[in-house]
Amino acid sequence: MQTPSLQGGFAEPAREAAMVFRDIMTAMARPGQIETVAPGLGIAPLSDAAAAVVLTLCDADTKLYLTPRHDTEALRRWIAFHTGVPLTGPQEADFALGAWDDLTPLNRFRPGTADYPDQSATLIVECEALDPQGAMLSGPGIQSTTELSLPEVKAFRRNAQQFPLGLDFIFTAGVQLAAPPRSTKVT
Repeated sequence: MQTPSLQGGFAEPAREAAMVFRDIMTAMARPGQIETVAPGLGIAPLSDAAAAVVLTLCDADTKLYLTPRHDTEALRRWIAFHTGVPLTGPQEADFALGAWDDLTPLNRFRPGTADYPDQSATLIVECEALDPQGAMLSGPGIQSTTELSLPEVKAFRRNAQQFPLGLDFIFTAGVQLAAPPRSTKVT
């Protein structure tokens, strides 16, 4: 019998990680579009989509921040075994994982710099559900407007005003994800 830290992951890591990476890039290129991903089969409290994102994007060269509700010994071991990503505080994080309320205030995370806007944090936000209704999104990758259930609007307005700096977001629920980048305007 396997210990929880050895369970899950991808059955075919190279193929499934490539598929999930494509799904993440599609979601970022088409803000508001909800993608269904090959589940990463994580352990509680991770959704399968969040597990797939962590398995795909996190490695020994990135740093991950876990919010207190996600910072469990079992999840730390699972992440260490499957990705080797070092855990860190919010100020140094390349990726942060948790529920919206646990990730706020957002000013704890790096928005990048004028010389290196790509060195900002990406927040993996665990949600109860993702719905194609709610806040109105516009900008690159959106023909006119689209809608997405976001936890609030004000934080995304402030984030877009920092462009080309700012945070990127990947919202996960079950086996679904949506990824509005910092260039997305939210009303």
